[in-house]
Amino acid sequence: MANFFGFVFIFFAILLIRYFITAGFFFSYYLKTKNNKTEKKILSQRPLKKNQVRKEIYWSVISSGIFAFFGAITYWLWLNDFTAIYLDPAKFGYWYLPVSLIIILLLHETYYYWIHRAMHVPKIYKVVHKVHHDSLSSTPWTAFSFHPWESILEALILPILLLIIPLNVYVLLFYLLFMTFSSFVNHLDIEIYPEFFRKSSFGKLWIDATHHHYHHKEFNTNYGLFFTFWDKWMNTESRKMQN
Repeated sequence: MANFFGFVFIFFAILLIRYFITAGFFFSYYLKTKNNKTEKKILSQRPLKKNQVRKEIYWSVISSGIFAFFGAITYWLWLNDFTAIYLDPAKFGYWYLPVSLIIILLLHETYYYWIHRAMHVPKIYKVVHKVHHDSLSSTPWTAFSFHPWESILEALILPILLLIIPLNVYVLLFYLLFMTFSSFVNHLDIEIYPEFFRKSSFGKLWIDATHHHYHHKEFNTNYGLFFTFWDKWMNTESRKMQN
């Protein structure tokens, strides 16, 4: 038991360092853009709420603790050979590495889209999701600003998938980095992807800061995590994204 809580502490420290370094880096860019008065780059013209960043950091620290707990559970399961995580990249063939990444991405996307829609049911929203939407204008600090119930729902899916889907440890590390990057970029409130990419067929598949900005602004559109296909199929994509 002592070892387990040691794992929790280590994961918590890693997640906090990741959060403050990454959010701090993107927030410095956010402030520089605002201070240069380049309003056309800022997606939301709403001013930040009083003490918004402080509250976002507060909730994010709690979320990091919850994520660390589930990370420690996953690590303990791996140590005891209960997961499908494997070390040798050649075990299932090198062709399987990108395939496994795509499988995890699509399954996670599907889970998140539907659980996210459920969190917008009014009675559930007030208890679970309101904390995140208190940030009407998002910042990089918003990326992990969740109520504990939402953090638990966010954290559940990956350990479950790792019990079932064989995933190389290096693919897993790449996926965790990708999740981190995506979350901060999508909450940046500044569009950093070039227009030619965003208008391309490939670019339209990806969620960016503009896409997620309209979720915070319109509330009942753009529920996706990484991709836009569920929003397109379910007709929940903002009309502003369809222009």
